[in-house]
Amino acid sequence: MRPPVLFPLFAPVTALPGVGPRLGKLVERAAGPRVVDLLWHLPSGLIDRRYAPKVRDAKEGLVATLTVWVDAHQPPRNPRLPYRVRCRDETGFLFLVFFHARPEYLEKALPVGEQRVVSGRLERFRDELQITHPDHIGTLAELERLRGVEPVYPLTAGLTLKVQGKAVRAALQRAPELPEWIDPAHLKRQGWPSWREALLAAHAPESEAALAATTPARARLAYDELLANQLAIALVRQHQRRQAGRRVESDGRLRQKAIAALPFRLTGSQEQAVKEILTDMAGEARMLRLLQGDVGSGKTVVAFLAMLNAVEAGGQAALMAPTEILARQHFATIAPLADAAGVRAVLLTGRDKSRARDVSLADLRRGAIDVAIGTHALFQEEVAFKDLVLAVVDEQHRFGVHQRLLLAAKGGAIDMLVMTATPIPRTLLLAAYGDMDVSRLTEKPAGRRPVDTRTLPVERMDEVISAVRRAVAKGTRIYWVCPLVEESEAVDLAAATERHAQLAALFPGRVGLVHGRLKSAEKDAAMAGFASGKLAILVATTVIEVGVDVPEATVMVVEHAERFGLAQLHQLRGRVGRSEKPSACLLIYAPPLSVAAKARLAILRETDDGFRIAEEDFRLRGPGELLGTRQSGLPEFRLADLAVHEDLLAAARDDARLVLQRDPDLKGARGEALKSLLYVFERDVAVRYLRSG
Repeated sequence: MRPPVLFPLFAPVTALPGVGPRLGKLVERAAGPRVVDLLWHLPSGLIDRRYAPKVRDAKEGLVATLTVWVDAHQPPRNPRLPYRVRCRDETGFLFLVFFHARPEYLEKALPVGEQRVVSGRLERFRDELQITHPDHIGTLAELERLRGVEPVYPLTAGLTLKVQGKAVRAALQRAPELPEWIDPAHLKRQGWPSWREALLAAHAPESEAALAATTPARARLAYDELLANQLAIALVRQHQRRQAGRRVESDGRLRQKAIAALPFRLTGSQEQAVKEILTDMAGEARMLRLLQGDVGSGKTVVAFLAMLNAVEAGGQAALMAPTEILARQHFATIAPLADAAGVRAVLLTGRDKSRARDVSLADLRRGAIDVAIGTHALFQEEVAFKDLVLAVVDEQHRFGVHQRLLLAAKGGAIDMLVMTATPIPRTLLLAAYGDMDVSRLTEKPAGRRPVDTRTLPVERMDEVISAVRRAVAKGTRIYWVCPLVEESEAVDLAAATERHAQLAALFPGRVGLVHGRLKSAEKDAAMAGFASGKLAILVATTVIEVGVDVPEATVMVVEHAERFGLAQLHQLRGRVGRSEKPSACLLIYAPPLSVAAKARLAILRETDDGFRIAEEDFRLRGPGELLGTRQSGLPEFRLADLAVHEDLLAAARDDARLVLQRDPDLKGARGEALKSLLYVFERDVAVRYLRSG
């Protein structure tokens, strides 16, 4: 359905002149598989070739472009020596030096007696001026092109700047003039060029300053990408709102029973979140709400009360978690409340292959099970519900939109509640969810105490082990987190397996190990041993970052804390301090610390407010690393930098909203132009929603 004018941009890179299958693989690795990817592959630096002296005046160490006569070729007698070509102008001699030369190529490129333009870095060797492997050799006709500023692109092994530059120039020639999709008044206010002019300018920087993300050309392209993102999100939301939802209202009898069974009172923000969710569920439109809550703020209970609302109204509810540990954790919290309320809950994970699973699936199909909790096993084909009314997705950023939609397809017009224990900064929230409705849990449950957080250099490891020995003697349970699973030669870190062996020698029979490469049964056995108190120390990688709940654990040791992100350290710290007992978190680091690592550790000592920590993490690291974007379902931006273009994102959100208020089907002149924008940035799904009504 893409308009034909854009076909040349979505051809493979091998459609460009000079890019065959071999080079195509390298270009694809550096920039992407299609021509359009080269448009977004902006220069990261530049080489200024405008210095064009006479040979006598040329300064060594500089990149220069010289016009010379080819005087003589000097092939080496010994093949290990370089091939030299002597050139001259009226002021002196210049030698061009080539190692592993192909003589026939050089004789053709540099014919004796002819004038040539050469460009490269000047150096002196035995008082002779030379250029080793010139970057460019051209004729006089090419002088102006060569004596310019050359953009430098991010490359990959085996790909030269010359090949990459040529491919980008060919891609730019394919970029069509497209109708303007930015509001004319906004365009004028910002002083931005047209889309095509912006592309050409961004790929032709004249100075270092032109590489900044805030230049008119780069800011314009960033805004285009953000506008495409926000318009696509808004169209998907509009589509969801147009689809008939169903009013889910109930008398609250089951909720009352569950609340009465809780060992604590709901916090004010839990009560507020439940109220917001129930209001959404009672409305005409389908609910899509994000529940953000710090570690230990009681999201599972809020989600379960929403699930009971669905059950009271005669339907079923499902909760999907990204890992088995987390699914089991949710089930452990929910099962006693489900018993108290008199509803039937079941746990479904990928490795349940038993007869009991078949019975559960049959009961789910006929409506005898009210609540299903599980991993991605929930959206497998054989899992069917009689009447799924509410789907809860935990740690949403671990799932793609596609997986979320698969679960939504299990019922008719179902409500969706998305939960995250990773407080997401407002900027990222906009980029990932647009104007999704958000409920925030800002209070800790009663009885929770702040965690005493300390930072120690690795040289004081003996003191840490002595403190651990004292804690174990008192019956304390301790998490010990390491960043790698096994020793890596490249990075000399204390690996989890090695640390486990050392601690197991000191505390025989009391130390467990959990990491991502263990079989599920081994993981479960270690977790169960730690929860029961049989094991006093649990050595782990970051698999325990989310959703592990052992209130008796009161000490968290994190090795190489400088290698973790702020949000991740905050998540790990949240594994302790889950009871009224005093808790401690020891962050062990290897000096010297970078400025950013120092700032991260200082913030953790200052505050345990997850929302403040998330904002600081975003400021320190930018969005890319914050949630491990590649795995996160968050959009990956090629042109926009959310840390720099935050104001552009807000403007794009407002613009997208306004456009759809005025022209919900994008039928007007600007609407048609905006469809091109969506296609250019591959938000085709959003255009399909326009057609499907």
